[in-house]
Amino acid sequence: MRRLGRPRADTARQVDTAQQSDTARQSDMAQQSGTGPWPDGGDAPARLGPRDVLRVGAAGLRARPMRVFLSALGIAIGIAAMIGVVGISTSSRAQLQATLDRLGTNLLTVGPGRDFFGDDAKLPEESVGMVTRMADVTSASATGKLAETHVYRNDRIPEAESGGITVLAARLDLPRTIGLTTAAGTWLNAGTARYPAVVLGSASAERLGIAAPGVQVWLGSRWFTVVGILNPNGLAPELDSAALVGWEAAASQLGFDGHPTTIYTRARKGAVDRVRELLAATASPRSPNEVQVSRPSDALAAENATNRAFTGLLLGLGGVALLVGGVGVANTMVISVLERRAEIGLRRSLGATRGQIRLQFLTESQLLAALGGVGGVALGIVVTAVFAVARGWPTVVPPWAMAGGILATLVIGAVAGLYPAIRAARLAPTEALATP
Repeated sequence: MRRLGRPRADTARQVDTAQQSDTARQSDMAQQSGTGPWPDGGDAPARLGPRDVLRVGAAGLRARPMRVFLSALGIAIGIAAMIGVVGISTSSRAQLQATLDRLGTNLLTVGPGRDFFGDDAKLPEESVGMVTRMADVTSASATGKLAETHVYRNDRIPEAESGGITVLAARLDLPRTIGLTTAAGTWLNAGTARYPAVVLGSASAERLGIAAPGVQVWLGSRWFTVVGILNPNGLAPELDSAALVGWEAAASQLGFDGHPTTIYTRARKGAVDRVRELLAATASPRSPNEVQVSRPSDALAAENATNRAFTGLLLGLGGVALLVGGVGVANTMVISVLERRAEIGLRRSLGATRGQIRLQFLTESQLLAALGGVGGVALGIVVTAVFAVARGWPTVVPPWAMAGGILATLVIGAVAGLYPAIRAARLAPTEALATP
């Protein structure tokens, strides 16, 4: 009987051990899945819905408003810098495009270069007429520089104080070719072009202190009457700081030799490159190598490319500021975990899982970063609008920049809050509750 009883006792112990193992495995599976009975006989903790997660995460932010504000401010400054740089650059390009659309990209300029001996060359007097007769040229006009002639507000100003104003002889059809407009007064006509009359560029009028036509200036040792003031011109900025007199008056009263120094040419759409190749030989058939041909819109495009390079540099600086803001968020979350150890322990003792604690602090970090991101986008839009309005530009903020700013803050919030969330989830309830 004793020999028969031992196997039965061993078998019973093996069954009990197997049942305990199964129960342990089921308990572990229940804890991992969140369903089924727990070791204490209670039910699994309820799952947190999206609204509950947001409410729990926001509660931690509302408890420390000043710290949240300062941390979000670091993120906001970085995002605002990036949005402002992109917005100002885009607004500048929009203004440039509007200027090119208004003035056209089919304007070519012809000027004298250097001769074989390195001296200044001259364009023939008949070069304007020859350029005008080209098949693909719609209009052409010219100006001629009066090298030894200056303009002053009155005859008592020393000769050396010319103010950098250039005196040019101008043809009557110059406004039609370039697109010049007058801010005050009128352009030269067939009558005033033969007499002492002058039209001032916008910068010239400002330097001379003249706001309206009808006054006289001392030009070439005689008085000239101001009949008009020009608006700034993007494709011919050299005219902004010039004083323009009639072609005939320059020849008869100022000793102009009749050789143009700049020929402005409008080509047909689609024929700009072809006209550009033929302009030098047409303007000066005897010495085309002494002629320089340029396209003013190319200079504006080069300036725009330079601005884009500068924009890239500023974006890099904005990224550094954003990184600093992310470090601030991480620091805030780490301190928050240390200060709230008792709260974490209480939640764990009430049944909250490690995953729920981790999700709580990740959500809190994301909300903090998103708060700074939204504020940064709004601040960047305001900065762009103020700068653009001050310059007279259209306000343009690309949607991708705003969406990218918000996305960047969410990524930074996730990265910055990952370590604090993991650290909070690893705290044991007894250890956290024991913290004074």
